[in-house]
Amino acid sequence: MNGAYKADKEAFVSGLSGSSVGHINAISLLVAFLSVAVHAGVQSRLTPRVPPLLAWGILVGPLLLGMTVFANNPSLLVLALLVPAIALYLKKPRDTDSPLPSRSPAPSPASTRVSPLPALTTFRAHMLLMTILAILAVDFPIFPRELAKCETFGVSLMDVGVGAFVFAQGIVSALPILKDPGYLSAPALPKIISVARKTLPIIVLGVVRVALVKGTEYPEHVTEYGVHWNFFITLAALPVLQVFLHPLIARVSLSWLGVLVAMIQQALLTVGGLEQYVLHAPRTGLISQNKEGVMSLLGYLSIHLLGLATGTLILPPSPSYFRRTQREKGTIAIQATVDEKDKTVPRLAQPREDDKTATELFGYTLLWWASFYISRYFKLGGEDASRRMVNLSYVFWVAAYNTTALLGYFVLDLVFFPCPARYSPTSKLKRTPARAVREAPPLLEAVNKNGLTLFLLANVLTGCINFAVKTMYASDAKAMAILSGYAAVVCWVAWTFRRRRLVQL
Repeated sequence: MNGAYKADKEAFVSGLSGSSVGHINAISLLVAFLSVAVHAGVQSRLTPRVPPLLAWGILVGPLLLGMTVFANNPSLLVLALLVPAIALYLKKPRDTDSPLPSRSPAPSPASTRVSPLPALTTFRAHMLLMTILAILAVDFPIFPRELAKCETFGVSLMDVGVGAFVFAQGIVSALPILKDPGYLSAPALPKIISVARKTLPIIVLGVVRVALVKGTEYPEHVTEYGVHWNFFITLAALPVLQVFLHPLIARVSLSWLGVLVAMIQQALLTVGGLEQYVLHAPRTGLISQNKEGVMSLLGYLSIHLLGLATGTLILPPSPSYFRRTQREKGTIAIQATVDEKDKTVPRLAQPREDDKTATELFGYTLLWWASFYISRYFKLGGEDASRRMVNLSYVFWVAAYNTTALLGYFVLDLVFFPCPARYSPTSKLKRTPARAVREAPPLLEAVNKNGLTLFLLANVLTGCINFAVKTMYASDAKAMAILSGYAAVVCWVAWTFRRRRLVQL
């Protein structure tokens, strides 16, 4: 790549200060919720099998439009999605007795498998798609600069996307703990070896990315992670670090542990001088060359732990499942809440209590938003949230954003696919029969199934497009044509391999 053009490209994504929280929520969360609402309306009111091309137009197209054409004025896009969503909701459902059935059999009550959770699948797939779209869109002028990663302080779409990846990783990390409560007290070394083996492909991807970037003179933003460090290395390190905290996880609240780690990170930044080190230290040695990646690791661990806490809440059939199993093992002291009086712990494969889960998730969402605005108002993390240092405000913002996203998908599932209630013939109490097993939109299922492969493919395609096209100077029409084709290719690959996992971790 031409040296002058490389310098211009690096300047194009440098020195930015971000947007506002409301703007980011509007173009990402609100647009995503409405697109899923439209798809759910089509699926529940018109046809259970939405054609892939139509599904792409409903679920992927609005995400791309929200961060490009309508980024500066999302109201028209929101209105264009809101009207059909309301119209479809008001239409009588095709079948009012039960939600759409799953193509896969439900696990037996005695199974240790976790029941399908469409809201989580939708969340992970939509967050991945937004990230995939943004990593190429940011190279075009049609993508507003305020949505690109902030240099030091500020909030942006791409900044929260990074945190969402870590948060989602934490959620799925709850599976071994839920399936085997004794996993936390098992010997550490075998667990570390097992986790390291699973993360080896991610480490390899990180090393290969470094080699390719350095070998091809590809533009890089050094202040993101450092000279050699990249996000793949961070993702690979976090599950290993989590294992070292298992003795604590078995004894204290996961949410408070995550907050404690975030506070330690902030203390190191403010009192320990790490903020000045990250911002001003010369890059003379291996550590200082990668100071952003190394010094942000503890902050990302706190986000991972908050994701893990959320996973123990939403993955089991009941939000109190993990607390109850831990209390029965005698490893955590916690007061029983109203829904915890029954000492019988449900099995993982039992029907979900999504209404209870949504209610508790709502409480955590309020907590994290309040914590974010308090920390921001009193500048507890510095000038503002900082992805570069993963300060306290950034941790709370990521937790608030992602729990809001999950809550929204839970609510949409409950609204469009409600479980019909009936009254007991012997009492006036309303009873709710077991909710039928349902799946997320098939296209999002396909994206979620091979998420890592698609993310790698997106990185390769982004590099190839940037070598073939001077994206900085592309017209809006040309940019949208390229971005639409790119999104179509990624989703076509996902759909083609929807029945097979390409990379096993």
